[in-house]
Parts: sequence; C-alpha cells; structure tokens
Amino acid sequence: VQLRESGGGSAQSGGSLRLSCATSGYSYRWYCMGWFRQSPGKEREEIAVIGINTGPTYVDSVKGRFTISRDNAGNTLYLQMDSLNPEDTAMYYCAAHVSLLCRLDVGAFTYWGQGTQVTVSS
Repeated sequence: VQLRESGGGSAQSGGSLRLSCATSGYSYRWYCMGWFRQSPGKEREEIAVIGINTGPTYVDSVKGRFTISRDNAGNTLYLQMDSLNPEDTAMYYCAAHVSLLCRLDVGAFTYWGQGTQVTVSS
C-alpha cells in the first residue's frame, strides 16, 4: 500500500495551493482519509478528515480556508488551501485507515504518505 502526496510548493500569504494524494496497492475504498501537517519542533497535527459515508471534519484553524475532497472512486484525496498564511508552513501528509470511525485523530491512521512541503511567505 502506498500513498503519495503532490502539489506542495511555495505561495505568498493570501495565495492558494492544491494538494493531491494518490493511493495504490489497495483494491477497496478507504473508509477514512485525512490530511495532517507537521512543522519543525512540533507534533503532527490533524487538518481535515473525510469518511466514505461522512462529510468532512476540519480543525478550527483551517475552517473556511481549506477544503478536503476525494474522487468518486474514493481513493484519491485532495486538499484545496486558500487564504494561506505563514503559519500554514509545514510538511503536509495524507493518511488513510479502514476503521469505521473517521475523526481528527492522528493515532487512528495506519497508512501514511511521505509528505509534501508547503512554504508560505509573508
């Protein structure tokens, strides 16, 4: 099973980026997929999750700015990031699991990508 993020890069404050996460090696739809980020010296934090039958859930700091979505087949994940600010600078990771409960919980996710760097300058 592999998850691979793409779409990271640099943006100006107030700008936008769109991240994608492609998965392979798994024949079924992931029950829950999510986006996370980690800055140097900080713990990995949840950003947003979306379940196979549930709507998205966001951490307060990105509500109204970020949008998580997945394709119809259910195994490609996206994160549209608007109104970026320097505090959004981090390594961004996608993750997935097959448990029934889909929530903002880093510990619940068992499959992870390698990450893609997002840098926002003021």
